[in-house]
Amino acid sequence: MATDAAIDLKHRSRALTAGPSRAAARAYLKGIGYDDEALSRPLVAVANTWIETMPCNFHLRALAAKVKEGIRAAGGTPMELNTIAISDGITMGTAGMKASLVSRELIADSIELVCDAHMFDAVIALSGCDKTIPATVMALCRLNVPSVMLYGGSILPGVYHDQRVTIQEVFEAVGAHAAGRITDQQLTELEDVASPGAGACGGQFTANTMAMAFEVLGISPAGFSMVPATDPRKADVAADAGRLVMDVLRRGQRPSEIITRESLENAIAAIACSGGSTNGVLHLLAVAKEIGVELSIDDFDRIAERTPLLCDLKPGGRYVAPDLYEAGGVPLVCRRLKDGGLLHADALTVTGKTIGQHADEAREADGQQVVRPLDDPIQPTGGLAILRGNLAPEGSVVKLAGHERRRHAGPARVFESEEDAMAAVTDRAIKPGDVVVIRNEGPAGGPGMREMLAVTAALVGEGLGEEVALITDGRFSGATHGLMVGHIAPEAVRCGPIGLVRDGDEIILDVDARRLDLAVAEQDLAARAREYSPPATPRAGVAIAKYAQLVSSASEGAVTHA
Repeated sequence: MATDAAIDLKHRSRALTAGPSRAAARAYLKGIGYDDEALSRPLVAVANTWIETMPCNFHLRALAAKVKEGIRAAGGTPMELNTIAISDGITMGTAGMKASLVSRELIADSIELVCDAHMFDAVIALSGCDKTIPATVMALCRLNVPSVMLYGGSILPGVYHDQRVTIQEVFEAVGAHAAGRITDQQLTELEDVASPGAGACGGQFTANTMAMAFEVLGISPAGFSMVPATDPRKADVAADAGRLVMDVLRRGQRPSEIITRESLENAIAAIACSGGSTNGVLHLLAVAKEIGVELSIDDFDRIAERTPLLCDLKPGGRYVAPDLYEAGGVPLVCRRLKDGGLLHADALTVTGKTIGQHADEAREADGQQVVRPLDDPIQPTGGLAILRGNLAPEGSVVKLAGHERRRHAGPARVFESEEDAMAAVTDRAIKPGDVVVIRNEGPAGGPGMREMLAVTAALVGEGLGEEVALITDGRFSGATHGLMVGHIAPEAVRCGPIGLVRDGDEIILDVDARRLDLAVAEQDLAARAREYSPPATPRAGVAIAKYAQLVSSASEGAVTHA
């Protein structure tokens, strides 16, 4: 890390704004309000993912204003830029969901392009929804200039008939409605209250999983992530983050000094002990690829197997992110990991302190029940596992938090798309014991690797959550629970064995053995493979079609570059 004396705070922007040859550039900037004093300061990008299409990022414009106040107060000149965002929850169950994972790459690309072209000296990125969180960090990895990521925070829970609810209950209510268990009016009453304001989904779904992971990773400031989106303290956090990015610049600290093998393992442990989203596997693999650290899906299994499940968070548990904040936040989770010998305590963070120091500083609310003690875990091992077998030779991911089953064998019910599976679920055509197989939904085959929350939640809503299993080359929302296996690789369109499954074939899912197998003789599978032709990729727009041509396997993070 560079010292104050060694680093030129305008180490990049000087080439853009200094000297007689840059008069035209200064003229442009003066025309929109920047004076000579502002242009003499370091230029700091405020990379915003604000958008009006969802609650997750809806408040980020106001938050960015506070971030800019902090940057100016600390001697920098902020310049805000914006990029796109896609709501997983709103597009769920439609063709629009194909754009979700694609947007991760586009967001990272756009931040990289703007920040490189305009030679910013430092970057602070604001994120909110599922894909904007890893996308911003991927961009920071590529740029490798002094950087901070600030998460916009969680929504507060809604209240329905005196019970706290999240969007998870709405998705499950769709299945209950299809089964005739609730009325139209009850469904409407629930949807009216389940999402009461700005902020990302409140459970330990993908947004809060990744926010926690990146705080433990050290690229987000300790204690900032779990402050709820609408809490008045979030404005103070944003201003502090603006001041912090200037401190990071003065220290010359770069993402490559923070995002290391050790800090990535810390982030994996946080996902495992919190019962976090399986999307964490996909996103941390992508971040590792961007920063140049070797990481494989088997590392997730190894770390999860030694890490107890400690956080009683939805979808498998009782509490939501604002409860975790009141209990002690992410630093409390770090303290549990450190006390259990599960944290690389010397890993650096953007605050200048190590993650172990932040763990030592954690406060724990009296009587809190969100984060269990090490001697009383919810489960002795973490909330996910990696399965291989003749159905997933490159691996697959199963979430273990929120259910007790570790083995299931049953007949395959094969569907060529999410829509076909959803129609069968709503027609109540899925029976206890079935293994629902949804294929052609991988990164290239979807294209876009859609989440299957609509289907999985409908199964739970119909009362089948503990009686069926589901496997797919697509992925799941962090709100998914039940015995569900995603990210099956290779995917069907790339001649993966999931494309060879036929209705009625027995599928065996064995978590303890780490196996996912099709009970069909090897010679019969070989004969099917010789006859198999991958389906044509569905027609897609230009952006998604380009993604389908470039994207790697889910087992490698579904990134779009070598």
